[in-house]
Amino acid sequence: MNGERLTRLLLHLLKWQYQPQRRSESWLDSITDARTQIELTIEDSPSLRSYPAEQLAQSYQRACRQAAKQTGIESSIFPKDCPYSLELVL
Repeated sequence: MNGERLTRLLLHLLKWQYQPQRRSESWLDSITDARTQIELTIEDSPSLRSYPAEQLAQSYQRACRQAAKQTGIESSIFPKDCPYSLELVL
């Protein structure tokens, strides 16, 4: 597992929170799909169970950069540290 799925998931969570007027079924589908893919990967390789927790901070920083670029929202608007618990993310 690489951090791409986790980053994409966090990106969509940020966009969902910070652009409520643009929420769509496709965003919700993407959030659900990313969660499912991460869950299936962990089920297939239980040794990866700790990976999301280990990568959360780094993936969140990447997601913030992407969210700022994609939305035009200043990156300073997003919290410095991930505001979502791992349980909420997954």
